[in-house]
Amino acid sequence: MNKLMFAVATATVMMASPVFAGDAAAGKAKSVMCAACHGAAGVSAVPTYPNLAGQKEAYLTKQLNDFKSGKRNDPTMKGMVMALSPADMENLAAYYANMK
Repeated sequence: MNKLMFAVATATVMMASPVFAGDAAAGKAKSVMCAACHGAAGVSAVPTYPNLAGQKEAYLTKQLNDFKSGKRNDPTMKGMVMALSPADMENLAAYYANMK
């Protein structure tokens, strides 16, 4: 019975605490370039720019990769992501995913 209770408690903690692939602190440092369009808190004041705060990490990473590869076409974003490494993209995604 104790093993069952431990397993349930562990699963509950894991579900309540999201685990991010990227480093949110490193993402915060990189996010300065994103703030002009997407807002300092990841919430854009301009309706044509999407809010990033609270988006799923995997979704954000995929979109950044798609902009960089050209699969998703936007000249502004293409220029913004060209200098980002895969780790930078994961870190940014973790930072925004961790926001409310």
